[in-house]
Amino acid sequence: MLIVFCAMIGMFMAWNTEASQPFSLQLFFWATLGIAMLSAAAAVVNCLIEKQIDAKMARTAWRPLPSGNLTTNQTLVFAILLGASGFMLLITFVNSITAYLTLATFAGYAFLYTVVLKPLTPQNIVIGGASGAMPPVLGWVAVNGSVSPEAWLLFLIIFVWTPPHFWALALYRVDDYKRTGLPMLPVTHGSKFTRLQILLYASLLLPVAISPVLVGMSSYFYLIVSSVATIYFIILCWKLYIEYSEKSARYVFRYSIYYLSLVFSGLIIDKLVMQIFV
Repeated sequence: MLIVFCAMIGMFMAWNTEASQPFSLQLFFWATLGIAMLSAAAAVVNCLIEKQIDAKMARTAWRPLPSGNLTTNQTLVFAILLGASGFMLLITFVNSITAYLTLATFAGYAFLYTVVLKPLTPQNIVIGGASGAMPPVLGWVAVNGSVSPEAWLLFLIIFVWTPPHFWALALYRVDDYKRTGLPMLPVTHGSKFTRLQILLYASLLLPVAISPVLVGMSSYFYLIVSSVATIYFIILCWKLYIEYSEKSARYVFRYSIYYLSLVFSGLIIDKLVMQIFV
């Protein structure tokens, strides 16, 4: 749902640029549905590839494949139907650039990240985060047919947000990851080092989050929302760094989800406020 929400934000922000086409409800519907279906297909393939790993983790053992509620063949057919249908919707009703870029994002997450990076390096989240940061770019391309620097700023926000988001989860699920043998950062470098990295990335979010204001993409309302949300995030990560507890790690993880929603909602509300009062 967060992926689809971020793609929607990319579309709305693209429609608010000078070079944009007029708003189209039909385009919005097909782009949202197509991106959602390909994203869902990537999640299905991820579950398929990590069936044995999921079975070893308390967080994922309930999933349909490791629990035996679905077979491998059923899952594979479902993934193919979802992916192919989503791709056809995008290439038919949106544009070919969006279709192929979404397909490349699907491949990056489902295969490059899941198969190659995740079991290879503790920096898997950082490198693989590029795929997870693509939704607003996909939404932007769906509207304008090309990628502008503003779209890459939205990409950068998610890219920098991803490591503290997932590493907070990995901290309180470290025993799960130890059982799987995956080289997640808390397993390979310990809790203290991971908490430092979380704090550093959260701090880096401050200049990144306010960058839309610096390029004239947003105004003071967004500046206030993004600054307050990010500073609070940094404070939470600082407290987690100073003294670890499972409760604080869980809270950082939960807030990170709210954070992204707050920041991107602030972008849209900022545009509405400026249209009303300026």
